[in-house]
Amino acid sequence: MQTSSSNILDKKYSKLILQISPQEVSFCIVNTLNKNIETFGNYELKNAHSFAEAENKAINFIKNTQILQNGFDDVLVLHNNHLNTFVPQVLFDENSLGSYLQYNVKVFENDFITYDEISNYEMNNVYIPDVTVNNALIDLFGSFNYKHSSTILVKKILDLCKNIDEPQVYVHFQEHNFQLIAIKNQKLLLYNTFEYETKEDFIYYLLFTAEQLQLNPETFQLKLFGKVSKESELYQIAYKYVRNVSLFFEHNDLEKNISQKDYLQHFILIHACE
Repeated sequence: MQTSSSNILDKKYSKLILQISPQEVSFCIVNTLNKNIETFGNYELKNAHSFAEAENKAINFIKNTQILQNGFDDVLVLHNNHLNTFVPQVLFDENSLGSYLQYNVKVFENDFITYDEISNYEMNNVYIPDVTVNNALIDLFGSFNYKHSSTILVKKILDLCKNIDEPQVYVHFQEHNFQLIAIKNQKLLLYNTFEYETKEDFIYYLLFTAEQLQLNPETFQLKLFGKVSKESELYQIAYKYVRNVSLFFEHNDLEKNISQKDYLQHFILIHACE
């Protein structure tokens, strides 16, 4: 989805990927000549007591961060929230977007609902973007594209699961929530977001989901990424209950100059550059 354009920038050979959630703003800046990521950054929206306050903190951070005011040829904004669902193309009707969300998201009459097409996988990601943030960013950047962050996340995982038939479970950790993606026979079985406070919360949701999907913890591959490391209690409790556990760190030309920590934490930003 693209916003309206208000000005034309001189060529900077620089692209900004900006990801905004109720808990954090993160970004990367890409040199479009050599396709290298030059900068990562993130800012936690601490002490925000409401969604509106988190929005204001995010907008103020972007406005007041000099590196984000340097001018870019291209800006991609990723809305990172739980207000989304994936819909198979065969069941999709562009005129009924609200109906897909109403069973797992509180939808109001004046909510703006849109969708991202998931190319090559015959499905769409229906979601509610943050219109307040979008309107503020139009004033800052002029035209920009936007997507839901899970569009990048799920598509890339499906890409990496080509020619893998055995079940795979991916868990992407963020602050106080995680996304769980289950794949079998190169098909998306499940995408869901769970809120958690403790490692016990996490392992409960993981094992319950595996049971519902009839996935055996002795046989499925569990790959962890996001805000996690081998030393973290999240990894350790997963290792206790699931036989095949690893950090999800794939190597290719894009990631050759990126550390494992940055790759794990900024997986979505990195693959949004592709």
